[in-house]
Amino acid sequence: MAGPAVITYLKEARLTLVLAAPIIVGQVSQMLMGITDSIMIGRVGKVPLAASAFAGSLWGVAFLLGLGLLIPVAVLVSRAHGAGHDAEAGDWLRHGVLLALAVSGLLCLLMFSLAPHLVSFGQPPEVVAAMRPYYEIIVASLLPTLLFQTFRQFAEALGRPFVPMLMMLAGVALNVLLNWILIYGNLGAPALGLAGAGWATLISRSLGVVLIVLWLARAPAIRPAWPERWRAGLALARYRTMFGLGVPAAASLLFEAGAFSAAAIMMGWLGATALAAHQIAISCAAFAFMFPLGLSMAVSMRVGRAIGADESRRLRPIVLSAQLMTVLFMSGTALTFALAGRFIATGFVSETEVITLAARLLVIAAIFQLFDGAQVVGTGALRGMHDVKVPTAINFVAYWVLALPAAYLLGVKGPLGPTGIWLGLAAGLLVAAVALLLRFIRRTRSALDSPSGTA
Repeated sequence: MAGPAVITYLKEARLTLVLAAPIIVGQVSQMLMGITDSIMIGRVGKVPLAASAFAGSLWGVAFLLGLGLLIPVAVLVSRAHGAGHDAEAGDWLRHGVLLALAVSGLLCLLMFSLAPHLVSFGQPPEVVAAMRPYYEIIVASLLPTLLFQTFRQFAEALGRPFVPMLMMLAGVALNVLLNWILIYGNLGAPALGLAGAGWATLISRSLGVVLIVLWLARAPAIRPAWPERWRAGLALARYRTMFGLGVPAAASLLFEAGAFSAAAIMMGWLGATALAAHQIAISCAAFAFMFPLGLSMAVSMRVGRAIGADESRRLRPIVLSAQLMTVLFMSGTALTFALAGRFIATGFVSETEVITLAARLLVIAAIFQLFDGAQVVGTGALRGMHDVKVPTAINFVAYWVLALPAAYLLGVKGPLGPTGIWLGLAAGLLVAAVALLLRFIRRTRSALDSPSGTA
């Protein structure tokens, strides 16, 4: 039986990778926008880089909260498509777009109201002074970002991920060009510094929404699922279903993102050098994280399709083969961070003290790469099975009961400083990875005996 089992796992791995590859490239391109911002802002100095780290950490919490609430679009469209109900898939999109508008509007209001109180986070005064204009501009970019993510998830759930991928890559190129013009004052433009990076991001993301809507509305392959009447009545039952999945998913993402944002705030308590080094290391770790995140999104959609098509016995091969691919890839990035951390850091800044600290943090990033990849794939698999409440509880315990207190005790109160903060985060990721894998194994043990695969 070993031979057929290996063939089955290899087949599922190939199918997952085919779907995940353009999603990964799209996620990488989104991260490249942040990394190129960091590199180009870092050329202005460590204070603007630290300011972008602080602003970005707050923006990231709001973004992931909104993304979590919109994740049901991908899951529910995938399930409807797997069952052959494309019209229903379009109806989920219609409800998702309105939800994206409402959520992004509320998040923008909340973030704007926070702006006058940024000094309360205890960051270096020069960092807070430098970040205010940039912060307000990138907060405004939440609206186009969440709208794009909604349409993108719809296309990917229908098995059409390549065009959104190309659009995101084009957005990175446009962002770099606009950064060059607006940060440094080229082509006759004023040198706006950090604020210029914010305007470049806002313009790039807004244009992306326009392009993806135009494509979806005209693509023949999308037409069976594209809503014919956008102004048709809305069903409260659909929103109850979306919130039933989205609220726990948003809470789960919020617990993880909030933990990393809290870590960035702790770094600010240790000074601008620590915060700048943290931004370099977290940018590199987040870049590598896009591979398992893309696999996780593909796994979630494939699990949803398998359940919709009444093929529950494929769940373990789909998920465990993805976990194996994650381990192999993250092992390679871990080795790269451990051996070439200092070389990587020199690509961001020229200050020796920032480079030295960032290189140390990248060694720790090499350790938690494996745990981080395993936990996100496990979360995606359980989400595809509509199992969201227990994973949310697992993430809360891992990040807020274990990781953050450990980071505070080791890094802020203890002698380890920035290194201690990252060791605390690594401990939380390890606990989350193990607990989520055990949860998936338990759920699929009962799913194998259930016709629907949702037991």
